[in-house]
Amino acid sequence: MHIPDGFLDPLIAGLFWVASGVAIGIAVRRARDKLGDERTPLLGVVAAGIFAAQMLNWPIPGGTSAHFVGGAFAGILLGPSLGVLAMTAVVTIQALVFGDGGIIALGGNLFAMAVVDVLVGYAIFRALRGVHETGAAFVAGWGAITVSALAVGLGVGLSSAFAYELGLTVSIMVVGHTVLGLIEGAITAAVYGFVANARPDLVLGRFDDDSLSPEVGL
Repeated sequence: MHIPDGFLDPLIAGLFWVASGVAIGIAVRRARDKLGDERTPLLGVVAAGIFAAQMLNWPIPGGTSAHFVGGAFAGILLGPSLGVLAMTAVVTIQALVFGDGGIIALGGNLFAMAVVDVLVGYAIFRALRGVHETGAAFVAGWGAITVSALAVGLGVGLSSAFAYELGLTVSIMVVGHTVLGLIEGAITAAVYGFVANARPDLVLGRFDDDSLSPEVGL
């Protein structure tokens, strides 16, 4: 999922930076009142757990790699604003400290994993949780990583700097992460179910209508 440097044209990399910057900026503003005594350590624990899971990478055709993402889980458990911030920390540290994903391409990686993955996962969960919460968490994990892979495939496919054309990059990323999404969905559902049963008071995404949309009050 991580995009290395050299895979994105400067224009597309810049557009990713702008989109990510706007979304993260809104998340920072929305999250100011979300951090309480119990929420702060939970944010750190979620970020640390996702960070460890994302260190397990394996290559897929086309020069990119696949791994557990965890953005949907962060969105479900923390709500979209805190979820975006948790994933932003994870993806940024991986790029700066471990070289997992490029620095110039960091905007693209943040957009896919810290913005799209979190928001899509949370939106799917909210839409389906009235039917079955654990099932909703599974579908959210699967759907979010698939849409995130689509964003990556579109970005690199539209870049002349990358060796492969749009049709190939999209098909490889989406098909590969559709399969991976089944695993991520299962893990998301299992961990969510455990936390929701053990500490339902900490599951912000279960009860909160937090949103990054402008019409929601601070």
